[in-house]
Amino acid sequence: MANTFQLDIVTPEGLVFSEPVEHLRAPGIRGSFGVLVGHTPFMTSLAVGEVDITQSGKVRALATSGGFIEVNPDKTVILAQTAEFAEDID
Repeated sequence: MANTFQLDIVTPEGLVFSEPVEHLRAPGIRGSFGVLVGHTPFMTSLAVGEVDITQSGKVRALATSGGFIEVNPDKTVILAQTAEFAEDID
């Protein structure tokens, strides 16, 4: 698990996701960015779009309505108004 970090995704309805991940790509308001374990801490606003989460080499897509992200070396938190995995959208 040394190459993973904790990712929590929270909406007003509650916790959507809370697991260790290898990588994430998110739509920042100034462009897309990636996060790996050990990333320099920062906080920014997210644009409406897709967050890609990599676990065990597999990528899952999550649609968000924008929001905020706080990145730390071992934990990242996304706060969004809405967040829904692609496989759950009908």
